[in-house]
Amino acid sequence: MPDKWDSSLYDDRHSFVWKSAGDLLELLDAKAGEEILDIGCGTGHLTAKIAESGAQVTGLDSSTSMIAQARQNFPKLKFLLADVRNFMLDEPCDAVFSNAALHWVQEAEAAVQCIGAALRPGGRFVMEMGGKGNVACIMAGVEEVIRGAGFSGQNVWYFPSIGEYTTLLEAHGFEVHLAQNFARWTKLEHPERGLREWLEMFGGSYFEGVPGPARGEIEHRIEERLRSSLWVDGQWHADYRRLRIVASKR
Repeated sequence: MPDKWDSSLYDDRHSFVWKSAGDLLELLDAKAGEEILDIGCGTGHLTAKIAESGAQVTGLDSSTSMIAQARQNFPKLKFLLADVRNFMLDEPCDAVFSNAALHWVQEAEAAVQCIGAALRPGGRFVMEMGGKGNVACIMAGVEEVIRGAGFSGQNVWYFPSIGEYTTLLEAHGFEVHLAQNFARWTKLEHPERGLREWLEMFGGSYFEGVPGPARGEIEHRIEERLRSSLWVDGQWHADYRRLRIVASKR
């Protein structure tokens, strides 16, 4: 499949994705000598943070652009170009970590099966992803404008509830120890163009079939539609809700 990720834009304008994961790293509590897999590692910043513990970390991502940038950013670390739905490790690991990645995987059961196979018995799974209600305001505004303009682009995200995802984990051999769905109102990094850059980075599927000349006008209408709710103190924000889970393999 073509790689739609822009790793330079991700590092330049969307560093909040990995910078907000400090407390998730605390839940992982990586130890020296552990084998840890970072799923959806992007450009490798959290992989590097985990490696500071002395753990042996492998970053995994399906984007060639992201993996290339990660290898450039952190040449001493190991990065694997692979799909979370069908990867295999040579040996099981002690922990699987994932931040802001699994909401891109609609085939959630296949991903959970592969994650379970990658863990040794007793190994832990620490993850955070978009949960039920994530970017609901952005989605409603974008879809209203896109449909009104006569286009039919769809979102490609998977934002499960606590019950949905924990049930899936338990059905595939996990014991869930922590499950939370919470709001994380997030300031976007460019004051004026923050929403457009967010859509460029994460919402490209909405604009499939939209000709280039029409896109700018549609983005302007989206901004006007969402300004009253997401423009605060001279800055664009995203109405994130996160699903956070800590589980172990039985």
